[in-house]
Amino acid sequence: MISLASCKMRIVLLSALSLIAVFDGVVATAQTPTQQQLDLYKNLPADQQKTILDSLGRGGGALGGPIADRPLNFPQTVKPRNVDDDSVTSERDRRLKAGDTLLLYLEIRKFEGQDDLRALQQRQSGQQALQQGQGAQNPQNPNQTTPNKPGALVAPQADHAPILRTPERLMQLNDLRDRIQLHNPLRLDSFGVLNLPETGPIPLAGLSVEEAQERLGVSEQLRDFRIAVLRLPVASMGVAALKPFGYDLFAGSPSTFAPATDVPVPADYVVGPGDTVHVQLIGNTKGNYALVVDREGKINFPELGPVIVGGMQFTAMRAAIERRVREQMIGTQASINLGELRSIRIFVLGDAEQPGSYTVSGLSTMTNALFVSGGVKRIGSLRDIQLKRNGETVTHLDLYDLLLKGDTRADARLLPGDVIFIPPVGATAGVSGEVRRPAIYELRGETSVKDVIALAGGLTGQADTSLATIERIDDQRHRVTVDVDLTSTVTPLQNADVLRIPSIRPSLEQSVTLAGFVFRPGDFAYRPKMRLSDLIHSVDELKPNADQHYILIRRELQPDRRLAILSADLTKALAARASVADVELAPRDRVYVFDLESGRDAVIEPLMRELRMQSTLDAPTNEVRVGGRVKVPGQYPLEAGMRVSDLIRAGGSMDEAAYEGGAELTRYSVENGESRQTELINIDLKKIRAGDLSNDILLQPFDYLVIKEVPLWKQLETVEVRGEVRFPGKYPIHRGETLRSVIERAGGLTESAFAKGAVFTRTELKEREKKQIELLATRMQSDIAQLSLQSTQESGKDVGQALAVGQSMLTALKSTEPVGRLVVDIQSSIRSAPGSRTDIILKDGDLLIIPRASQEVTVLGEVQSATSHFYSPDIGRDEYINMSGGLTQRADKKRIYVVKADGSVLAKSGNAWFSRSSSNIDAGDTIVVPLDAERMRPLPLWTAVTTIIYNLAIAAAAVHSF
Repeated sequence: MISLASCKMRIVLLSALSLIAVFDGVVATAQTPTQQQLDLYKNLPADQQKTILDSLGRGGGALGGPIADRPLNFPQTVKPRNVDDDSVTSERDRRLKAGDTLLLYLEIRKFEGQDDLRALQQRQSGQQALQQGQGAQNPQNPNQTTPNKPGALVAPQADHAPILRTPERLMQLNDLRDRIQLHNPLRLDSFGVLNLPETGPIPLAGLSVEEAQERLGVSEQLRDFRIAVLRLPVASMGVAALKPFGYDLFAGSPSTFAPATDVPVPADYVVGPGDTVHVQLIGNTKGNYALVVDREGKINFPELGPVIVGGMQFTAMRAAIERRVREQMIGTQASINLGELRSIRIFVLGDAEQPGSYTVSGLSTMTNALFVSGGVKRIGSLRDIQLKRNGETVTHLDLYDLLLKGDTRADARLLPGDVIFIPPVGATAGVSGEVRRPAIYELRGETSVKDVIALAGGLTGQADTSLATIERIDDQRHRVTVDVDLTSTVTPLQNADVLRIPSIRPSLEQSVTLAGFVFRPGDFAYRPKMRLSDLIHSVDELKPNADQHYILIRRELQPDRRLAILSADLTKALAARASVADVELAPRDRVYVFDLESGRDAVIEPLMRELRMQSTLDAPTNEVRVGGRVKVPGQYPLEAGMRVSDLIRAGGSMDEAAYEGGAELTRYSVENGESRQTELINIDLKKIRAGDLSNDILLQPFDYLVIKEVPLWKQLETVEVRGEVRFPGKYPIHRGETLRSVIERAGGLTESAFAKGAVFTRTELKEREKKQIELLATRMQSDIAQLSLQSTQESGKDVGQALAVGQSMLTALKSTEPVGRLVVDIQSSIRSAPGSRTDIILKDGDLLIIPRASQEVTVLGEVQSATSHFYSPDIGRDEYINMSGGLTQRADKKRIYVVKADGSVLAKSGNAWFSRSSSNIDAGDTIVVPLDAERMRPLPLWTAVTTIIYNLAIAAAAVHSF
């Protein structure tokens, strides 16, 4: 009898001798180990494997150590749908498809552009000869050429060839553009086709927006337009938004899906070739073995020999091996487990996203294989996925059980060679509206409305079960609508039915709404005989600065829901609860609280539109208006029994400038249906405030109340005094106050004051100067344009010089700021008697500047060097000009004038004494030498423009000096 130790030694020696050739790289058929020898080596314990390798000098070679789990490389499937990356799916989602909404913009092309480059080249080819040495077109850019390439055309520049069209053709294109753009927004039909009456059907599905623009541009009717297409991400609503249920289960799944390999092996797992059985021997014989099931379904147990385990369930295999170890190896027990599991090949066929053959783990189920294949197509069935084995259907998988109930009992485990077949989708029905899961559902055994509502998760709390309908295709292939009783359990359902369940009305019954300038707006429960004080308990419910005296109530009268408007005084209502002032509310009332700062148009205007819509010939619009000195003027609804005091209260009450002595009410009435008459009624506001109802008359539609202003009531008016006065600053003035009075209030002039150089400006004069400058600039621009047209027919230095000077003067005129200076004699004003002609009456915004004494005389204009000189009483006008370098060639000697320090102008250039005398030149004066416009082409405005520019510049310099 051979001992166990001798058997082990023989095995070790056999394995060592047979493996020497393998590790030494010797190719010898006789010494090459067989598969049985390799399996025998793998089944040895780890210590014996190490002994063999050590004896061969390989110490831990490729076959050393225990057998490790082999990772299964599952095939990469299609990437998930509906993800934000650069995948093919998201690129497809960016392309146009059926149902997309577009905006189309057209612009008539004025030039031949890049899109017509090829046509232009063909047009030129008949006129240009191909020459040697011309550059050939660069294929990357048709506008660039490569030198030394013969036989190529020179590409024209884009947008340089204008398109000439007749006025009739332009009118036709404008009309075509307007008619096409009237169809915006446009929607692609179910085939992805854009249907326009002007162009006919144009298929755009599958194109990007840029490609769609190119496609439209080549249409015969649209070739004359530049086209821009904008895709609007309009979300579908109602039935159009319904999608088939369940298919998004496979969206966003990983690119590989395999079951975890570290989970416990189920008891019904069927062992097959490629599985690894881990055996641990405990007792008299100790050892660890990793035994691989061979193709014949056997494992080679070192102590027991071959053991057939293929086709056995895991629990049966474990019991069989443990039994044999107990029987044949006395005193030894075995612990059996599965290690690395085999991979199996299965088929996913039918309407799968990626049908084909797949290698998956031996623990995979039908759902694992569906994920590996990318899921089910929209045309495939989710409720009848079939598992076929050896030509027979083993089971049917209904994914609705998994999605709706979490039931995985039908998710069978796969065996090698299994086929998962996905048939086409069966009958379907849609559910929209007030259900928890609106979608299109596949029917399998569901025959009634109640069944499909159960698939949709049931009704929401807002479902109106009395108005449910079914959109159905009848036997004559017509779409019809059928009323449905949702309480019935036998209402039949047909293929392609769409069940619509509307929501209840959004209007609140038995409630009132509080809105506006309150801390807690919202809807509140209504109870019988509820009053305003029950809704607003105190003024603490209102925000600060809320109008407590005008609370507006919008009411719908039954049975025709005509609009009625009421108002209340919250202060009186809270002071006398349950009284007439405390208005009784009705169901569905809307109560508005206003604030005094902002306007009320946001609430009043919609109410007025509603009132106008319900007005008739016999019942005119109930509206009245208040204006004048009230806080919130405007139009207001006319309430029943509304009086003048109520309208004043609606306008926020009178402000501090209101005249209590009287107001004016304008009343309009139609006499005999032929003409509208106007009546003026005087209202005594004092008597109304005293409670006299005879003056507080009832209002009629279209009455207009005007609250007058207190006579001579104006806002505060001020003037400003700067410079050499004792107390400069801003001074409030009363009506009729004069310049003499304000100078006295400012303490009078100082010793350094230069009264002759005083500058007085007025706001209204500044506005007047601004308009005059704008008018003059417009006229001058017209003259320059006329001169420019003449210059195209004439040539010469004078014409060009005149045009250049004119443009320069126009630019200077437009940049000139108005000053609004008024020439005044301050000394005369101070000495004048009150109310005299020289006692100037002041206005709001007036500015008085008293400069210091001046010692300069300034020379401006056409001189060699415009500058200032110290004043000398012995020097005349011409001497000052000579001191500035003399006149230029463009100077106008005849029109030299002097701007005095007070702003007045002396222009006596015709008298010889003026040029020699020094008596007319004082300190602070400015000598202006204008441009000689007559030497150039005569334009009548040029002399006036130069004068205005110089004078405003002098005045602005005086103002800005303080």
